[in-house]
Amino acid sequence: MRIKSQKDFWSGLMFIIVGGSFAIGALNYSFGSSARPGPAYFPFGLGVLLAILGGMILFEALTIETEDGEPIGAFAWKPLFIILGAVILFGFMLPRIGMVISLPILVLISAYASDEHTWVGTIVNATILTVMSWLVFVVGLKLTIPLWPAFMG
Repeated sequence: MRIKSQKDFWSGLMFIIVGGSFAIGALNYSFGSSARPGPAYFPFGLGVLLAILGGMILFEALTIETEDGEPIGAFAWKPLFIILGAVILFGFMLPRIGMVISLPILVLISAYASDEHTWVGTIVNATILTVMSWLVFVVGLKLTIPLWPAFMG
């Protein structure tokens, strides 16, 4: 069997590996029931869905002919390190300065990974993401996430 789309083949394979890993990792936790799902419920389901999606993409890469085989280009190291650094910085900052400050900083730093970002779009994105995160995690799920730095109360 010949690979007809390099990009789809490797991305499908990546989805299968990541999804399968999450599903297998979730087996170490309690599933609970449909009425009261346990900690394994969501990661297992999401992992299985991601693996199925990867299988569909992989199947398409092996069956649907593309004009040039869609070769994989150069690996984008700079965006990878920018995003990874921003997430690590966010994990460090969240308990110290709170979500209202650290989440917009995460979005602003991550925007540098794209050559197409605009300041207006980045600020709007940071604002919406911060408000929605507050609504979902603090108001909706009642998680104890620090919103502001400790010295601000």
